[in-house]
Amino acid sequence: MANHGLKIKLYSDGADLKSMLEMAKLPHITGLTTNPSLMKKAGVTDYTPFCKEVLSHIKDKPISFEVFADDFAEMKRQGLLINSWGPNVYVKIPVMNSKGENTYKLIQELSHQNVKLNVTALFTLEQVHHVVEALKGGAPSIISIFCGRIADTGVDPQPMARATVAMAAAGGKQMEVLWASTRELINLYQAQECGCHIITVPPDILKKLDMVGTDLHAMSLDTVKTFKKDSDQVGYKL
Repeated sequence: MANHGLKIKLYSDGADLKSMLEMAKLPHITGLTTNPSLMKKAGVTDYTPFCKEVLSHIKDKPISFEVFADDFAEMKRQGLLINSWGPNVYVKIPVMNSKGENTYKLIQELSHQNVKLNVTALFTLEQVHHVVEALKGGAPSIISIFCGRIADTGVDPQPMARATVAMAAAGGKQMEVLWASTRELINLYQAQECGCHIITVPPDILKKLDMVGTDLHAMSLDTVKTFKKDSDQVGYKL
Protein backbone atom coordinates (compact mmCIF):
# COMPACT_ATOMS: atom_id res chain seq x y z
CA MET A 1 0.00 0.00 0.00
CA ALA A 2 1.42 3.36 -1.01
CA ASN A 3 1.59 6.25 1.42
CA HIS A 4 0.06 8.64 -1.15
CA GLY A 5 2.27 11.57 -0.20
CA LEU A 6 1.90 11.05 3.53
CA LYS A 7 5.02 11.59 5.62
CA ILE A 8 3.23 11.64 8.98
CA LYS A 9 3.72 8.51 11.10
CA LEU A 10 0.71 6.20 10.97
CA TYR A 11 -0.17 4.36 14.20
CA SER A 12 -2.86 1.69 14.19
CA ASP A 13 -5.39 2.16 16.99
CA GLY A 14 -7.28 -0.84 18.38
CA ALA A 15 -7.25 -3.84 20.70
CA ASP A 16 -8.14 -6.82 18.51
CA LEU A 17 -5.05 -9.02 18.68
CA LYS A 18 -5.37 -10.44 15.18
CA SER A 19 -5.83 -7.00 13.67
CA MET A 20 -2.96 -5.55 15.70
CA LEU A 21 -0.58 -8.23 14.47
CA GLU A 22 -1.72 -7.74 10.87
CA MET A 23 -1.25 -3.98 11.12
CA ALA A 24 2.19 -4.34 12.72
CA LYS A 25 3.42 -6.30 9.70
CA LEU A 26 2.66 -3.42 7.33
CA PRO A 27 5.72 -1.25 6.62
CA HIS A 28 3.73 1.99 6.55
CA ILE A 29 2.40 1.35 10.08
CA THR A 30 5.11 2.65 12.40
CA GLY A 31 3.45 2.13 15.79
CA LEU A 32 0.35 1.01 17.67
CA THR A 33 -1.89 2.34 20.43
CA THR A 34 -4.72 1.00 22.53
CA ASN A 35 -6.70 1.99 25.62
CA PRO A 36 -8.98 0.36 28.24
CA SER A 37 -12.16 1.21 26.30
CA LEU A 38 -10.86 -0.39 23.10
CA MET A 39 -9.70 -3.41 25.09
CA LYS A 40 -13.15 -3.80 26.67
CA LYS A 41 -14.80 -3.53 23.24
CA ALA A 42 -12.46 -6.23 21.92
CA GLY A 43 -13.39 -8.55 24.79
CA VAL A 44 -10.06 -8.36 26.63
CA THR A 45 -10.67 -9.36 30.26
CA ASP A 46 -7.13 -9.90 31.57
CA TYR A 47 -4.95 -6.85 31.06
CA THR A 48 -1.38 -8.05 31.64
CA PRO A 49 -1.53 -11.32 29.65
CA PHE A 50 -3.05 -9.48 26.70
CA CYS A 51 -0.36 -6.78 26.67
CA LYS A 52 2.45 -9.30 27.03
CA GLU A 53 1.01 -11.42 24.24
CA VAL A 54 1.05 -8.38 21.97
CA LEU A 55 4.62 -7.56 22.98
CA SER A 56 5.75 -11.13 22.38
CA HIS A 57 4.94 -10.61 18.69
CA ILE A 58 5.66 -6.90 18.21
CA LYS A 59 9.13 -5.94 19.37
CA ASP A 60 10.30 -3.39 16.80
CA LYS A 61 7.51 -0.78 16.81
CA PRO A 62 6.36 1.52 19.64
CA ILE A 63 3.20 0.46 21.46
CA SER A 64 1.22 2.57 23.94
CA PHE A 65 -0.54 0.86 26.86
CA GLU A 66 -2.61 2.94 29.29
CA VAL A 67 -2.76 2.90 33.08
CA PHE A 68 -6.27 2.47 34.47
CA ALA A 69 -5.86 3.44 38.14
CA ASP A 70 -7.46 6.61 39.51
CA ASP A 71 -5.17 7.15 42.50
CA PHE A 72 -1.91 8.90 41.65
CA ALA A 73 0.32 6.54 43.64
CA GLU A 74 -1.26 3.52 41.96
CA MET A 75 -1.05 5.20 38.55
CA LYS A 76 2.67 5.66 39.12
CA ARG A 77 3.10 2.03 40.19
CA GLN A 78 1.22 0.82 37.12
CA GLY A 79 3.21 3.16 34.88
CA LEU A 80 6.55 1.89 36.13
CA LEU A 81 5.38 -1.70 35.76
CA ILE A 82 4.11 -1.21 32.20
CA ASN A 83 7.35 0.57 31.33
CA SER A 84 9.32 -2.50 32.45
CA TRP A 85 7.64 -4.71 29.83
CA GLY A 86 9.84 -3.63 26.95
CA PRO A 87 11.93 -0.90 25.34
CA ASN A 88 9.25 -0.22 22.72
CA VAL A 89 6.56 0.52 25.32
CA TYR A 90 5.08 3.97 25.86
CA VAL A 91 3.01 4.41 29.01
CA LYS A 92 -0.27 6.20 28.44
CA ILE A 93 -1.14 8.64 31.22
CA PRO A 94 -4.43 10.58 30.97
CA VAL A 95 -4.17 14.32 31.53
CA MET A 96 -6.47 13.96 34.56
CA ASN A 97 -8.13 11.26 36.64
CA SER A 98 -11.89 10.63 36.78
CA LYS A 99 -12.24 13.18 39.58
CA GLY A 100 -10.89 15.95 37.36
CA GLU A 101 -7.55 16.15 39.20
CA ASN A 102 -4.69 16.89 36.79
CA THR A 103 -1.76 14.50 36.45
CA TYR A 104 0.92 17.10 35.65
CA LYS A 105 3.11 16.26 38.66
CA LEU A 106 2.92 12.54 37.94
CA ILE A 107 3.77 13.16 34.29
CA GLN A 108 6.85 15.11 35.31
CA GLU A 109 7.96 12.44 37.81
CA LEU A 110 7.63 9.55 35.39
CA SER A 111 9.14 11.41 32.44
CA HIS A 112 12.18 12.34 34.51
CA GLN A 113 12.53 8.72 35.62
CA ASN A 114 13.15 7.89 31.95
CA VAL A 115 9.66 6.50 31.34
CA LYS A 116 8.50 7.13 27.79
CA LEU A 117 5.00 8.62 28.06
CA ASN A 118 2.00 9.06 25.82
CA VAL A 119 -0.01 11.76 27.58
CA THR A 120 -3.58 11.30 26.42
CA ALA A 121 -7.05 12.87 26.36
CA LEU A 122 -5.92 16.48 25.84
CA PHE A 123 -8.63 18.86 24.64
CA THR A 124 -7.38 22.36 25.53
CA LEU A 125 -4.27 24.46 24.98
CA GLU A 126 -4.11 25.09 28.72
CA GLN A 127 -3.65 21.36 29.21
CA VAL A 128 -1.02 21.29 26.47
CA HIS A 129 0.92 24.10 28.14
CA HIS A 130 1.12 22.28 31.47
CA VAL A 131 1.97 18.94 29.88
CA VAL A 132 4.78 20.46 27.80
CA GLU A 133 6.20 22.08 30.94
CA ALA A 134 6.05 18.73 32.77
CA LEU A 135 7.78 16.87 29.94
CA LYS A 136 10.64 19.35 29.44
CA GLY A 137 14.00 17.65 29.94
CA GLY A 138 12.41 14.23 30.28
CA ALA A 139 12.24 11.04 28.26
CA PRO A 140 10.89 10.80 24.70
CA SER A 141 7.17 11.51 24.84
CA ILE A 142 3.95 11.80 22.86
CA ILE A 143 1.25 14.42 23.40
CA SER A 144 -2.10 13.08 22.19
CA ILE A 145 -4.72 15.70 21.34
CA PHE A 146 -8.20 14.34 20.66
CA CYS A 147 -8.86 16.24 17.46
CA GLY A 148 -11.71 13.97 16.33
CA ARG A 149 -13.69 14.46 19.50
CA ILE A 150 -13.01 18.19 19.40
CA ALA A 151 -14.41 18.25 15.85
CA ASP A 152 -17.48 16.36 17.08
CA THR A 153 -18.40 19.48 19.07
CA GLY A 154 -18.36 21.65 15.95
CA VAL A 155 -14.94 23.15 16.71
CA ASP A 156 -12.17 22.99 14.08
CA PRO A 157 -9.25 21.18 15.83
CA GLN A 158 -6.61 22.33 13.36
CA PRO A 159 -5.70 25.62 15.08
CA MET A 160 -5.15 23.72 18.34
CA ALA A 161 -3.06 21.10 16.52
CA ARG A 162 -0.80 23.77 15.02
CA ALA A 163 -0.42 25.54 18.35
CA THR A 164 0.37 22.25 20.10
CA VAL A 165 3.08 21.46 17.56
CA ALA A 166 4.66 24.86 18.14
CA MET A 167 4.51 24.54 21.94
CA ALA A 168 5.99 21.03 21.83
CA ALA A 169 8.82 22.16 19.55
CA ALA A 170 9.68 24.95 21.99
CA GLY A 171 9.65 22.44 24.85
CA GLY A 172 12.17 20.04 23.36
CA LYS A 173 12.86 17.76 20.43
CA GLN A 174 11.89 14.68 22.46
CA MET A 175 8.19 15.57 22.26
CA GLU A 176 5.95 14.40 19.43
CA VAL A 177 2.38 15.52 18.80
CA LEU A 178 -0.26 12.91 17.97
CA TRP A 179 -3.63 13.58 16.30
CA ALA A 180 -6.05 11.21 18.05
CA SER A 181 -9.66 10.03 17.59
CA THR A 182 -9.41 10.06 13.82
CA ARG A 183 -12.80 10.06 12.11
CA GLU A 184 -12.08 10.02 8.37
CA LEU A 185 -9.26 9.68 5.86
CA ILE A 186 -8.95 13.43 5.23
CA ASN A 187 -7.80 13.78 8.86
CA LEU A 188 -4.48 12.17 7.88
CA TYR A 189 -3.76 15.01 5.47
CA GLN A 190 -5.06 17.64 7.90
CA ALA A 191 -2.83 16.32 10.68
CA GLN A 192 0.19 16.33 8.39
CA GLU A 193 -0.55 19.89 7.23
CA CYS A 194 -0.74 21.00 10.88
CA GLY A 195 2.72 19.55 11.53
CA CYS A 196 1.64 16.65 13.75
CA HIS A 197 4.26 13.92 13.94
CA ILE A 198 1.83 11.01 14.40
CA ILE A 199 -1.80 10.15 13.79
CA THR A 200 -3.63 7.16 15.26
CA VAL A 201 -5.98 5.53 12.78
CA PRO A 202 -8.45 2.64 13.17
CA PRO A 203 -7.82 -0.22 10.73
CA ASP A 204 -11.09 0.40 8.85
CA ILE A 205 -9.99 3.95 7.99
CA LEU A 206 -6.46 2.83 7.12
CA LYS A 207 -7.95 0.53 4.49
CA LYS A 208 -9.45 3.57 2.76
CA LEU A 209 -5.94 4.65 1.72
CA ASP A 210 -6.53 2.42 -1.30
CA MET A 211 -9.20 4.92 -2.42
CA VAL A 212 -6.78 7.85 -2.60
CA GLY A 213 -6.54 9.08 -6.17
CA THR A 214 -9.76 7.42 -7.30
CA ASP A 215 -11.42 9.21 -10.22
CA LEU A 216 -14.37 11.13 -8.77
CA HIS A 217 -16.37 11.01 -11.99
CA ALA A 218 -16.08 7.23 -11.92
CA MET A 219 -17.22 7.23 -8.31
CA SER A 220 -20.22 9.34 -9.26
CA LEU A 221 -21.19 6.87 -11.98
CA ASP A 222 -20.69 3.92 -9.64
CA THR A 223 -22.94 5.56 -7.04
CA VAL A 224 -25.73 6.09 -9.56
CA LYS A 225 -25.38 2.49 -10.77
CA THR A 226 -25.80 1.32 -7.18
CA PHE A 227 -29.01 3.38 -6.80
CA LYS A 228 -30.39 1.82 -10.00
CA LYS A 229 -29.37 -1.72 -9.06
CA ASP A 230 -31.03 -1.46 -5.63
CA SER A 231 -34.25 0.07 -6.95
CA ASP A 232 -34.43 -2.56 -9.73
CA GLN A 233 -33.93 -5.39 -7.22
CA VAL A 234 -36.77 -4.14 -5.02
CA GLY A 235 -38.98 -3.39 -8.02
CA TYR A 236 -40.04 0.12 -7.04
CA LYS A 237 -42.89 1.60 -9.10
CA LEU A 238 -44.62 4.98 -9.18
